[in-house]
Amino acid sequence: MMRMIAVLMLLIPGFISAFGIKLMRDALFNDFYAIFFHISVQFIAGFLLFLGGIAFIGGFIVYRDRKKHKNKRK
Repeated sequence: MMRMIAVLMLLIPGFISAFGIKLMRDALFNDFYAIFFHISVQFIAGFLLFLGGIAFIGGFIVYRDRKKHKNKRK
C-alpha cells in the first residue's frame, strides 16, 4: 500500500512537469491557450510548472536516500 502511495506521489508531479513542457512548447510554436493573456505568460507558467514538478521529484528522492542512509559522500 505504501509503495502505491509513493508511486502516486511521483506520478502527479511528473504529469505536472509534462504539462509544463507542453505549455512551453506550445508557446514557442505560437499555439495560444485562452486562459493566458499573453504568450510569454504561458511560457513562464509552463516553466514554473516544469521546475516545480522536477523539484518535488528531486526532493522526494533526496529525502528517501537520506532516510535510508544512502549517502555516497565520504
